[in-house]
Amino acid sequence: MLHGRHSTIETLSDPLAIVGEALAAVMAAWPVSPAGERVAVDALSHAQLVELNGAIGALRRGTEAVHARVASEISRQSHPDVGSDSLAKKNGYRNAATFIAATTGTTVSDASRLVAVGDATAPRRMFSGADAPARHPHVAAALSAGRIGMPAASAIITMLDRVALRAHPQTIAEVERLLTDQALGLSLDQLAKAIARAEAYLDPDGLEPKESEVRGERSLVMFERNGMVHLNAKLDPESAAPVKAALESIVTAEFRNEGRAGGSSMTDAPTPDASIPESAGGRDCVAQPGDADAPRRTLPQRQADALVLLASHLLGCSSDTPINGATVIIRMTLADLESGTGSATIDGIDQPVSIATARRMAASGSVIPCVLGGDSEILDWGRQKRLFTPAQKLALAERDGGCAMCGLPPGMTKVHHLRWWMRDRGSTDLSNGVLLCETCHHRIHDNGWEIEIEGTGVDARVWFIPPAHVDPRRTPRLGGNRRFAFVA
Repeated sequence: MLHGRHSTIETLSDPLAIVGEALAAVMAAWPVSPAGERVAVDALSHAQLVELNGAIGALRRGTEAVHARVASEISRQSHPDVGSDSLAKKNGYRNAATFIAATTGTTVSDASRLVAVGDATAPRRMFSGADAPARHPHVAAALSAGRIGMPAASAIITMLDRVALRAHPQTIAEVERLLTDQALGLSLDQLAKAIARAEAYLDPDGLEPKESEVRGERSLVMFERNGMVHLNAKLDPESAAPVKAALESIVTAEFRNEGRAGGSSMTDAPTPDASIPESAGGRDCVAQPGDADAPRRTLPQRQADALVLLASHLLGCSSDTPINGATVIIRMTLADLESGTGSATIDGIDQPVSIATARRMAASGSVIPCVLGGDSEILDWGRQKRLFTPAQKLALAERDGGCAMCGLPPGMTKVHHLRWWMRDRGSTDLSNGVLLCETCHHRIHDNGWEIEIEGTGVDARVWFIPPAHVDPRRTPRLGGNRRFAFVA
């Protein structure tokens, strides 16, 4: 089953058509009581809330598209060359951004982004007087059709303009099309991950200068205030990768140890991670379920405790920390590795790195390359083994990128059978495995979600099909690494 989508450049004759349709959808989604009043929000059903939220999102995107076009025209009529006839100055403001910010209740920076999006997506007038397409026609079409909002359009445009002088125009246009297609259904944070990979594809030579710059900005500041010691750290991707891997491994070990001690309601039995030691020494270094405040600690508190654990261990703790096997995995193609061009990605880090950085990191014993099976590796076990092997998990991490549903790093996930081992006699093969964190695993089983794998190998796509009470149309949602990966 193929669920792909393809965009085409389209123009709307009436800029307000999308807004009108979206407003009508909002009014239709919000039921009216017999007395003629809108039903209270807290009285709406789950399905009604989901429908209303989607309609409001469409209305917001449509309004932003119109506002961007208006903001662009205000900016044009407020250009310094206009002089005393400047629209902004006539209204008592220095420039268009301050005028728009003050009259709409937003910030000057947000108003500037709105103007920039409007300028990049509005039709252009040539010196000859003829009309020309927008500078970014694919973004313009998606914005005017209400498929993406202003923040997503701004993020895509900003990146494309940044590399405009270092990439071929035709390649930039194709990347623009792919990103606008990919933006549908992604949060802005998720889209940023895809944009970072797209920029690395368009301008791989620009990664090294940027890395040198951010390496120079790394810092850790410590100071005391109100009886607490504050740590403020900024780390470049290369420095952050082992820190994240170690802290996440300790926190994940705690959650799993607590889950095993307190029992689990998972239908398909959990598979213990081989990287978590069962020795008394390893468990002594971690807060246990019996500790007075262990179940009540927040995630930030657990991460702080993990940092303390690492420091204590370094100063002479005789026990092992529960991070045996916690590694930093770098992913790159063989061609890029041999040629020294292109880029690489690090598990758990959104920003791609240069091949030079990847080679330097690979010299560390805590970093391993991604090897998807070799002559001596068996990645499909059929019914001979119930638990997925570390090699299989590495292969699935290449496909899923972590939790295939929410995107948590691979170290915080376990491999689960799509067709259950006991109930469905499912095999322990890659085609029957998916990486899920504990929360998403429960969500899948408890709420009636379905998972489909389209294709084979690392290029396969993972689709999550919501139950009818979440989406009556049961529209498949792309998951796994393909949701963020940029493939030209």
